[in-house]
Amino acid sequence: MTTKTSVPLQHTGSHGMQPWAVRPDYQTYKSKFGPEYKAQPHFHGITLGRMALFARTGAYFGAAAGIFALFFFADIPRVRKDIIEKIPIVGDLHKHEIAPEDNPF
Repeated sequence: MTTKTSVPLQHTGSHGMQPWAVRPDYQTYKSKFGPEYKAQPHFHGITLGRMALFARTGAYFGAAAGIFALFFFADIPRVRKDIIEKIPIVGDLHKHEIAPEDNPF
Protein backbone atom coordinates (compact mmCIF):
# COMPACT_ATOMS: atom_id res chain seq x y z
CA MET A 1 0.00 0.00 0.00
CA THR A 2 1.31 3.42 -0.93
CA THR A 3 1.19 6.13 1.73
CA LYS A 4 0.92 9.89 1.43
CA THR A 5 4.64 10.42 2.04
CA SER A 6 5.86 8.27 -0.83
CA VAL A 7 3.50 9.83 -3.44
CA PRO A 8 3.03 13.49 -2.52
CA LEU A 9 0.53 14.34 -5.27
CA GLN A 10 -2.08 11.77 -4.21
CA HIS A 11 -3.92 10.90 -1.05
CA THR A 12 -5.28 7.69 0.33
CA GLY A 13 -8.70 7.47 1.81
CA SER A 14 -11.64 5.12 2.03
CA HIS A 15 -11.91 5.09 -1.78
CA GLY A 16 -8.28 4.21 -2.47
CA MET A 17 -5.72 6.30 -4.34
CA GLN A 18 -7.10 9.54 -5.79
CA PRO A 19 -5.35 12.63 -7.18
CA TRP A 20 -5.68 15.94 -5.38
CA ALA A 21 -8.60 18.06 -6.55
CA VAL A 22 -7.67 20.59 -9.23
CA ARG A 23 -9.63 23.82 -9.43
CA PRO A 24 -11.45 24.27 -12.72
CA ASP A 25 -10.10 26.93 -15.04
CA TYR A 26 -13.25 28.90 -15.82
CA GLN A 27 -14.23 32.53 -15.20
CA THR A 28 -17.00 33.45 -12.79
CA TYR A 29 -20.32 34.39 -14.32
CA LYS A 30 -20.87 38.09 -14.86
CA SER A 31 -24.31 39.28 -15.91
CA LYS A 32 -24.51 41.94 -18.60
CA PHE A 33 -27.32 43.58 -16.60
CA GLY A 34 -25.30 43.86 -13.40
CA PRO A 35 -23.12 46.77 -12.33
CA GLU A 36 -19.69 47.32 -13.83
CA TYR A 37 -17.11 46.57 -11.18
CA LYS A 38 -13.45 45.73 -11.03
CA ALA A 39 -11.45 44.09 -8.29
CA GLN A 40 -9.18 46.55 -6.51
CA PRO A 41 -5.50 45.70 -6.37
CA HIS A 42 -4.55 44.73 -2.83
CA PHE A 43 -1.83 43.15 -0.74
CA HIS A 44 -3.25 40.59 1.70
CA GLY A 45 -6.59 42.40 1.62
CA ILE A 46 -5.18 45.88 2.28
CA THR A 47 -6.00 48.24 -0.58
CA LEU A 48 -4.05 51.36 -1.54
CA GLY A 49 -6.62 53.68 0.07
CA ARG A 50 -6.54 51.69 3.29
CA MET A 51 -2.73 51.79 3.31
CA ALA A 52 -2.86 55.59 2.87
CA LEU A 53 -5.18 55.77 5.88
CA PHE A 54 -2.77 53.65 7.94
CA ALA A 55 0.17 55.81 6.82
CA ARG A 56 -1.60 59.04 7.75
CA THR A 57 -2.58 57.67 11.16
CA GLY A 58 0.98 56.46 11.72
CA ALA A 59 2.33 59.87 10.78
CA TYR A 60 0.04 61.56 13.31
CA PHE A 61 1.12 59.17 16.06
CA GLY A 62 4.78 59.63 15.09
CA ALA A 63 4.52 63.42 15.18
CA ALA A 64 2.79 63.30 18.56
CA ALA A 65 5.45 60.93 19.92
CA GLY A 66 8.24 63.18 18.60
CA ILE A 67 6.77 66.30 20.18
CA PHE A 68 6.25 64.43 23.45
CA ALA A 69 9.86 63.22 23.41
CA LEU A 70 11.18 66.76 22.80
CA PHE A 71 9.27 68.22 25.72
CA PHE A 72 9.95 65.19 27.95
CA PHE A 73 13.70 65.54 27.44
CA ALA A 74 13.65 69.37 27.39
CA ASP A 75 15.36 69.68 30.78
CA ILE A 76 18.43 67.78 29.64
CA PRO A 77 20.96 70.54 28.88
CA ARG A 78 22.29 68.98 25.67
CA VAL A 79 18.78 68.53 24.21
CA ARG A 80 17.75 72.03 25.26
CA LYS A 81 20.85 73.66 23.78
CA ASP A 82 21.15 71.64 20.54
CA ILE A 83 17.50 71.15 19.59
CA ILE A 84 14.89 73.14 21.49
CA GLU A 85 16.62 76.54 21.54
CA LYS A 86 16.89 76.39 17.73
CA ILE A 87 13.12 76.06 17.21
CA PRO A 88 11.95 79.53 16.05
CA ILE A 89 8.89 80.17 18.25
CA VAL A 90 9.49 77.95 21.27
CA GLY A 91 13.27 78.38 21.48
CA ASP A 92 13.24 81.68 23.36
CA LEU A 93 11.01 80.23 26.08
CA HIS A 94 13.51 77.49 26.89
CA LYS A 95 16.72 79.52 27.10
CA HIS A 96 18.30 78.90 30.47
CA GLU A 97 20.43 81.83 31.59
CA ILE A 98 22.18 81.79 34.94
CA ALA A 99 22.26 85.09 36.80
CA PRO A 100 25.81 86.43 37.36
CA GLU A 101 25.44 86.32 41.14
CA ASP A 102 24.48 82.62 41.00
CA ASN A 103 27.34 81.61 38.72
CA PRO A 104 30.28 80.26 40.76
CA PHE A 105 32.78 80.85 37.94
